[in-house]
Amino acid sequence: MPGKLRHISNLLLAFLLVLPLVSLAAQTAPALPSTSAQSANTPSTAPAYHLPAAKLKQAEALAVSRNLLGFGGAFWGFVVLLGMLATGIVARTERWTERITSRGWLQGLLFCPVILLELELLSLPVAAISHKLNRSNGISVQHWGSWLVDVAKSTLLTLLLMTLILMLVRWLIYLSPHRYWLWFWAIWIPMQVVGIFLVPILVDPLFNKFEPLQPTHPALVAELQKVVARTGTNIPPERMYLMKASEKTNGINAYVTGIGATKRIVIWDTTADRVPTDQILFIFGHESGHYVLRHIPKFLAFLSVLLFFALWAVARLAERMVARFGSHWKLSGFQSWGGVFVLFFVFTLAQFVLEPTTNAASRFEEHEADIYGQEAMHGILPDPQRTAVAAFNTLGEAYLEAPHTNRLIEIWSYSHPAIEKRAEFAAHYNPWQPDQQPKFFPADK
Repeated sequence: MPGKLRHISNLLLAFLLVLPLVSLAAQTAPALPSTSAQSANTPSTAPAYHLPAAKLKQAEALAVSRNLLGFGGAFWGFVVLLGMLATGIVARTERWTERITSRGWLQGLLFCPVILLELELLSLPVAAISHKLNRSNGISVQHWGSWLVDVAKSTLLTLLLMTLILMLVRWLIYLSPHRYWLWFWAIWIPMQVVGIFLVPILVDPLFNKFEPLQPTHPALVAELQKVVARTGTNIPPERMYLMKASEKTNGINAYVTGIGATKRIVIWDTTADRVPTDQILFIFGHESGHYVLRHIPKFLAFLSVLLFFALWAVARLAERMVARFGSHWKLSGFQSWGGVFVLFFVFTLAQFVLEPTTNAASRFEEHEADIYGQEAMHGILPDPQRTAVAAFNTLGEAYLEAPHTNRLIEIWSYSHPAIEKRAEFAAHYNPWQPDQQPKFFPADK
């Protein structure tokens, strides 16, 4: 039986490694509608998404830096994790906690924050380079002091939450040495729902200032209510908020967040003050699509299935790594705090390997939301196609996204389709033409 289990584990680990390659081959750009669905106007040969010459050159240089930093940062993270095991830092920290107390939970309260703080500090250079890139390209306006304060807040939050999670994992290993991964998977699902509920009211205000949208932008609220009425999202004016993003960024954004009593629409002040109202309505229509189409529960269900198999494979691989290398790393066993760190390391690696798969699912939902947002504007805006294209150009210029995105980079790293593809689709999508049918709204509305 153990040999059979080992064979199944090998197959599943191979599946986890091959799955992203399968998505590489299977994931294709959203197909454009046929020419019969195009605007009655003669289509232009010019690309739907374009940047001014100076910004195009800047965006292309920035894209290279972003890609190097993204993949280089991931590689650095793995080197740091493996280095902490190989150099004995993890083992020495574990021995230190054992000398202080014999109680496992007290050891965890010492071991986890110390190890996590070391990881945060070692990853700080990558975060600093990213911030410098954004500042030098005019995307970020946040000064270094404010940035460091945010880093400190994020670090403290990470130490708190991850310490609790790792202590939970250790406790589950102690209670059920063979099925701990299954119990964690069962607990993870309600944890995610609670997190979605709490983030808007407990986490977001730690990093940004929020205020009601109605007092400062009553005309915009009135226009947003038209989209609410058409989409049935049931977000009253008192759940519409303005976020003071301009204190930190020149980027633009609007989003729907929370669930149940915490559901709300958030408009960045950079968006409210700098983006035309029609484009804001389209952005809001896109975000409304996520709720109407139940993307959050669907994505959670997808992640739950994926996580079930991933956790099983991660547990088996981590156990083997401890059995094979534990003596070299001076770990006292898999059920030790060092064993929990190995689990954390393998899970981090699995997250990177599975990024193309999770991003493919995310891009699919984002494309659906683009369609929904454009259809939602029918009857509200005179030309939803032109508005959607303009909104994507505004978004791409604000964040300096270069056109002609490398396909492999998009598949591995992008949670949204590339801006140029979104704009090109929007320019050709008009399902109210004869012999066409909208995907999410009745043809007569």
